[in-house]
Amino acid sequence: MKKIMIVEDDKVICQELEEMLNHAGYEAVVLQDFSKATEEILASSVDLVLLDINIPVINGEVLLKSIREKSEVPIIMVTSRNNETDEVLSMSFGADDYITKPYNPNILLLRIGAVLKRAGKNNDVTTYRNLNVNAKKGVLSDGERELWLTKNEMIIFQFLLNHQGSIVSRDDLMTDLWNNDEYINDNALTVNISRLRAKLTEFGIENAIETRKGQGYILL
Repeated sequence: MKKIMIVEDDKVICQELEEMLNHAGYEAVVLQDFSKATEEILASSVDLVLLDINIPVINGEVLLKSIREKSEVPIIMVTSRNNETDEVLSMSFGADDYITKPYNPNILLLRIGAVLKRAGKNNDVTTYRNLNVNAKKGVLSDGERELWLTKNEMIIFQFLLNHQGSIVSRDDLMTDLWNNDEYINDNALTVNISRLRAKLTEFGIENAIETRKGQGYILL
């Protein structure tokens, strides 16, 4: 289930959006602390952000720019301003789409679906906790530091991330490595898992990969 963050200070609109998104099969969450908006959004590991321009503490376009410095999470700007300048600024700052109020709920859902579909086709960069995960480069970053993984470590991590919260068997991981032309044996898989855990722990991400005896692994 895709998770969508609502960044809107109007409680009535928030409730309407939350109900609409949940009914449409998404998991809707609402930003709680506008003074820590960037941190909360990055830490939430959402799949998309609905961001209103007129929000307290920080302007929506400034927040958009701040998020884009650390994450490529899809963002749709939602505003009551029917202003071409705002649209141009939002898109230049990295918004994926733009919709004005009052909007047709069905149109908004179509926009959300289209943005998520485009993001799915370009998934070199994803997020885990407060980290950007660039599978193509083999690097995890918090915006200031970078954690470089080997090709096998990144394949394993990416597979676990794609199935986050679910148990992945050793056979599943071995098959995925083979599908990526990486031929390693069972012992090599154990070594790669251990190295990946150690690197994540050293980077400050503790207890990320949990072993389920007789079943496999799960990324928390």
